[in-house]
Amino acid sequence: MSKKILFMGTPDYATTIFKELLKSKYEIVGLFTQPDKPVGRKQILTPPHIKQYCLDENLDIPIFQPLKLRNNEEAKVQIESLRPDFIIVAAYGQILPKEILNIAPCINLHASLLPKYRGASPIQESLLNDDNYTGVTSMLMEEGLDSGDILGFQYLKITSTMEVSEAFEKLSNIAAKLTLTTLDNFENIKPLKQNDSEVSFCKKIKKEHGLVDFSDAKKLILKYKAYSYWPGVFLSSELKLKDIELNEELSINNPGEILEINKDYILLACKKGTLKIKTLQAPSKKAISSVDFVRGQRLEVGKIIT
Repeated sequence: MSKKILFMGTPDYATTIFKELLKSKYEIVGLFTQPDKPVGRKQILTPPHIKQYCLDENLDIPIFQPLKLRNNEEAKVQIESLRPDFIIVAAYGQILPKEILNIAPCINLHASLLPKYRGASPIQESLLNDDNYTGVTSMLMEEGLDSGDILGFQYLKITSTMEVSEAFEKLSNIAAKLTLTTLDNFENIKPLKQNDSEVSFCKKIKKEHGLVDFSDAKKLILKYKAYSYWPGVFLSSELKLKDIELNEELSINNPGEILEINKDYILLACKKGTLKIKTLQAPSKKAISSVDFVRGQRLEVGKIIT
């Protein structure tokens, strides 16, 4: 008889793992995800990515969307009634309380090499810190934040051009395979305690984290790689910098000065280093070619962008 899985997850990272489980020998008996949220200027009530996938595919799986799990007797009873053999958690967005952790083994697929980057934004944090490698860890959940024993892990090499969307996609696929490997071998895995001396944390990303200046080209490009999907990188004037790359990181310059205007990009100075910028977006305007932007603003070589 196939083992029963209760799945808890919210964004597309979770959906990729969910899809792999649907194709496997395991039976998904229920899905817990975050409540629908208002999105955009019109505040249209929008389901989480994983719920939308279930609706699009007409999947006959019960979906639960409690506001919170802690001190929620109804959610506890719902989970117990599903009689899961395992609870798989991937970017769910809530910490599981002890009364739910005790129902069945809870396995979290966390997108970092634990104990590095416990918390809400491990993929972005690895890009911000210019790491050579990141990865996914499967771990037994306990009451602490991403502090449980390690069941398995898989590395991902971070390339020089990798941005957050590509990293998410690759790590989602790694996590999907690691989920099945962990479940298939669960009885024979000896859980490994995390090394508390190597613990680091990352926070939930807010819009203001995308604010940049032209002080350091290398630091700016790392922020761009981490935040290019959301919230983007922008100046205090709210001018968004898009489609940018590091030209070099050693020269000393006048911050924000236009050094060259080429066919496809402008070369822009940071106090330390220079950047190639192909696209700019003024507040409440469409993104346009950086060359068209500076011409429209009558900015020439030697002028400052703020």
